[in-house]
Amino acid sequence: MSSEKSKPLKTRLHTRNKNRERYNLKALTQAIPELKNHVKPNKHGDASVDFSNPTAVKLLNKALLKHYYGIAYWEFPDQNLCPPIPGRADYIHYLADLLGESNFGRIPQGDGITCFDIGVGANCIYPIVGVTEYNWSFIASDINKESIVSAQSIVNKNTILKNKVVCILQKSPKDIFYGVINKQDKIDVSMCNPPFHSSLEEAQKGTRRKIKNLSGKKVKTPELNFAGISNELIYEGGEHAFIHNMIRESKKFSENCYWFTTLVSKQSNLKSIYKALKKCAACEVKTIEMGTGNKSTRIVAWSFLSKEEQKEWKKTRWKIVSKK
Repeated sequence: MSSEKSKPLKTRLHTRNKNRERYNLKALTQAIPELKNHVKPNKHGDASVDFSNPTAVKLLNKALLKHYYGIAYWEFPDQNLCPPIPGRADYIHYLADLLGESNFGRIPQGDGITCFDIGVGANCIYPIVGVTEYNWSFIASDINKESIVSAQSIVNKNTILKNKVVCILQKSPKDIFYGVINKQDKIDVSMCNPPFHSSLEEAQKGTRRKIKNLSGKKVKTPELNFAGISNELIYEGGEHAFIHNMIRESKKFSENCYWFTTLVSKQSNLKSIYKALKKCAACEVKTIEMGTGNKSTRIVAWSFLSKEEQKEWKKTRWKIVSKK
């Protein structure tokens, strides 16, 4: 098992990420004993989890949530996306930094801060990390009814999440903010991990490449190692179309939200995103680089609020702040 003395840091993860060190497999298998069945020596002779096995991946992430975040119940259908916790946590930490930069370097905390998670999924991961790390409140939407039921069940069965997360079914697949955000709602930051692929064929191609990198095996029809039903992974037009739709709709909710944000996996999409934001007259645009493992991605954030409107927003809403 991992040594407690000298664990190399995963330096690409955010400095506040709980999983910057190598996984403490002894502690994790104590949290979820079933994980022991999937711990084996890797090609270097070190104890490791088989990341090409969906069952092993899910058990590892359950153990991470239980050991580091105090989440005792994290159950959802196996066909739904099982997210890698460290990478998802990084998005939350960078959003905290974004809010802090807008607040004289101090991160607003407490349930007076409201986040909107677009596409919460059955696993409810972003609200889990946001609540446990910063005590934020969340509005969480999804177009899949079963995913909303699953996410709400996770909220209901973990005391720390109760009364902090509201899960809402988005009844229109074409809409993002409409039907979920009301005129009187105030959102401090919205977030989204948009569907990456434009087709099932494209999703399977990406998974074949991932499995080959992890295990050296070639598989014709791969089982997604992080699972995922179609609406979690696939959107007509892919990431590009989804984000452009989000930008257009965000303009209509310009006074409801301080920062709109989204992950952008494909760097080639950035140029058209910046062009769309300029066309919509965003007052401020920021790009935050992220790196998890061997993968690089980024967050694009934008706001329609003027300097005076930002100042008034902070004065009325960001009264609860933390240490730098």
